[in-house]
Amino acid sequence: MDEENRLSTFLKDRRKRLDPAAFGFSGRRRTTGLRREEVAQRANISTTWYTWLEQGRGGAPSPRVLESLADALMLTEAEREHLFLVGIGRPPKAPAASQDGITPRLQRFLDALAFIPAIIATPQWDIVAWNDAARLALTDYTALSKDERNILRRIFLDSETRAAQEDWESVARFLVATFRAETARAGEDDRATELLAELSGKSAEFAAMWADNDVRSTGEGIKRIRHPLAGPIAFEFSSFAVDGRPDLKLLTYTPAEPADAKKMRQLCQNPKRISRDR
Repeated sequence: MDEENRLSTFLKDRRKRLDPAAFGFSGRRRTTGLRREEVAQRANISTTWYTWLEQGRGGAPSPRVLESLADALMLTEAEREHLFLVGIGRPPKAPAASQDGITPRLQRFLDALAFIPAIIATPQWDIVAWNDAARLALTDYTALSKDERNILRRIFLDSETRAAQEDWESVARFLVATFRAETARAGEDDRATELLAELSGKSAEFAAMWADNDVRSTGEGIKRIRHPLAGPIAFEFSSFAVDGRPDLKLLTYTPAEPADAKKMRQLCQNPKRISRDR
């Protein structure tokens, strides 16, 4: 089935699932669901254009039209993404990155990782959620303002964060390359533009790395830090998509060796004692 037919079939199916009375439409009907002209009215497009879309004619609709249709047909996030994929072959632009936090259920998941640091980040590397292990091992995000909870800013502009990295340059290049890749995927974004301008102006090292045009996915790898209390700790980090939130990613930092796991347990259970044991 070609893309136009897939779009046509999807639009017809979702239109027929809607209850006209719920939208204030009345009158006798031979079939279930909304009429084509009613969907067109709700989407603020012409009935002719919508009819062509259901008939697989007229070429690919614009993202704006697809957004209007998604609202008119009361689509879920998953259905909205599917509409874009069958309509123009790519997912919708991610919503503007939010710093308003995550669902309580996801926070409980983070908190259940007692000795494994875990964070939730945006494509711009703003940290929107974390667990206690991340606070103790990586950065005390609770002590920072929202604007300060940005890993790119801290890596390039904060001397303590820089000193805590065993291989600062590798970490910095990784962050710049993922920032470029993920913001390109998300589309134009005021937050990314603002951050790029700020870091390019304040850090010659960032500007040079940005000019290299490297891209990479977050994926997985090894992170090594110098903790002020526990000393060197190595982690295996992994990244995961957050279902229903294309603007967010979950990163977990699992201690790489038994000695690293021991340090994390001591750090989380009694940070004062670990400083004496060193």
